[in-house]
Amino acid sequence: MTQIKSMMFILLALIFSLTLSAQTTTDLITKAGDESTYPGYDQLVVFDSTIVDVRETGLTFVISHSLTKVLTSHGAIDLSVIKYGYDPLSAWVEIRKAVIYKKSGKVIELDLNKVMDYPAPARAIYWGAREKALEIGRLEPGDAIEMTMFRKGFTYALLMADDDEKYIPPMRGQFYDIVEFFYTQPVKNKVYQVAVPKDKPLQYQFYNGEAQSSCWFSDDKIIYTFSKKEMTPLKNESKMVAMVDVAPKLLVSTTPGWEAKSTWFYKVNEDFGSFTSTPEIKLKVDEILKGARNEMDSVSRLTHWVADEIRYSGISMGCGEGFTLHKGGMTFTDRCGVCKDKAGMLITMLRAAGFKSYPAMTMAGTRIDYIAADQFNHCVTVVKLRDGKYHLLDPTWVPFVRELWSSAEQQQQYLMGIPEGADLATTPISAPENHFIKIDGASQLLADGTLKGRITITAEGQSDASVRGLFKYSNRTMWYQNVERELLKVWPQAKVNQVKYTDPGDYQNYNIWVAIDFTIPEFAMVSEGAMIFVPLSASGIFKSFQPHLAFETNLKERKYPFRDRCSRTVEINESVVLPAYKKILRLPESVNNDGKTVSFQANYRASSEAVVFSAKAVFPKRMYEAGEWPEFKSAIDLQNSFAGQYVTVEL
Repeated sequence: MTQIKSMMFILLALIFSLTLSAQTTTDLITKAGDESTYPGYDQLVVFDSTIVDVRETGLTFVISHSLTKVLTSHGAIDLSVIKYGYDPLSAWVEIRKAVIYKKSGKVIELDLNKVMDYPAPARAIYWGAREKALEIGRLEPGDAIEMTMFRKGFTYALLMADDDEKYIPPMRGQFYDIVEFFYTQPVKNKVYQVAVPKDKPLQYQFYNGEAQSSCWFSDDKIIYTFSKKEMTPLKNESKMVAMVDVAPKLLVSTTPGWEAKSTWFYKVNEDFGSFTSTPEIKLKVDEILKGARNEMDSVSRLTHWVADEIRYSGISMGCGEGFTLHKGGMTFTDRCGVCKDKAGMLITMLRAAGFKSYPAMTMAGTRIDYIAADQFNHCVTVVKLRDGKYHLLDPTWVPFVRELWSSAEQQQQYLMGIPEGADLATTPISAPENHFIKIDGASQLLADGTLKGRITITAEGQSDASVRGLFKYSNRTMWYQNVERELLKVWPQAKVNQVKYTDPGDYQNYNIWVAIDFTIPEFAMVSEGAMIFVPLSASGIFKSFQPHLAFETNLKERKYPFRDRCSRTVEINESVVLPAYKKILRLPESVNNDGKTVSFQANYRASSEAVVFSAKAVFPKRMYEAGEWPEFKSAIDLQNSFAGQYVTVEL
């Protein structure tokens, strides 16, 4: 009886939300506005309401109710089919209502027997995700679609069971949600309401803005409601951080804190036996570690073996999806898996070698905020070394990379699943000199303007991985052409005479080195008594390996933080031997832009025989605040500017 009473408020709210009369709905649509009210947008969300009921076990029932108005013909096309993705291992979904409100006043209730349910398109991860789709048909500006959806369960698949058990979340009795209050189209009104048992109060925080909120009691339930009106999409900026990091969002969770999540994550995998070794695994570990010089050499060998030998490919393997890692014996046999399988394989092998090792969760691409809602999309490994500290390893992101932890993941939050429990932590910044790229040229200009010489590129860390991509992503027969193409991008008339490089496969012992011997006819402009040229190294060569040069610097200022690929140092040096000349008429001026964060210096100097160009850029981290954009932009603009600054010599 108590449970029935506790549900009354929710049911009343649902009845009100879901039984709007056709006339009331039509009035809402008419008064909402049109293309002139919202110029530049194709659709308008008149309202979007979500009502959530959480049971004692954590089993969750969700009803979503929305009304979307078509503003343009493009918006009509986008709404011609409604799709909803879900994972049948952890959620049950149905479309309960679909109604078209025509601008003419006609109301069309769609036949829900025509809802299609089919395997969702997939690439690399094949876990059996599905989609429900309903064809809406042709719409016109002014028409609107009302949809009601029901969902039972959650979003991650874990250990499978029968009946409703598989819809109960992994942390039994706990509930969390991540609610985005931002859209690609304007929204008139959004409401999110959740009812939880009174002994499971919610921790919550609204980020990047404000919302109206309330909390009240109803028998054995606590009911939380959040609403926000008149929302317009944020304007996207090139290379900005993820939209979820800057746009309004709500995080709610009954979990007391990250330490509780950490110990649960540790225990669920230990209980499942995810890291139990086998004789075959132990034999392979002993083989890999034969001749290992020290502790770090052993860790490095095992990490790179897993990175290189376990293919990234996710298929449904029965028990053990989501937070529960597949057993090491399964991954070792199949030689494939997703990030958690590669992480689990490395943990299994490290333990077989005598190390203390555990899994950790992180979020590649976005920030993890402090409310303990599961903001994770990636699994990695930690190992405890003799220094008593845990060290991060990522076998997913370091195939043929000289690092053990990818610095493309620096300034990123993570949570270790360790027996003593852990709080949320942030990966450290990797010093830019760990990811240097050096371009060195030694060339000679002939009197007819032909340039002959050698240009070399050496790199380390993430820069090494970028240059090494010339080889590791293609057949050996294409390696020469891949290197040659880097020169031809800037100087299509160039002739490559010879290409040399270190063994691309031996990345653990040597950083990459590539040398190109070349001849470039008509490199310099020669006129009566003068020669004009830009040194090859200053002309924009090897931009592919300098991600900062891909930034659009026409943006004068930024509103939001932005991100580079990784910290790095760029060093350029080239000596150009000149033909006999009288004097140098022009050398570009030196620059010294030594900012608080990003810096760039460049200069020319001349001798009796040669002109020498030198430049150095330092980008000290991966994530930047909006206020750091002027320095970042200035360094890029200055480096690019030297491609248009000529040396002039009187012959």
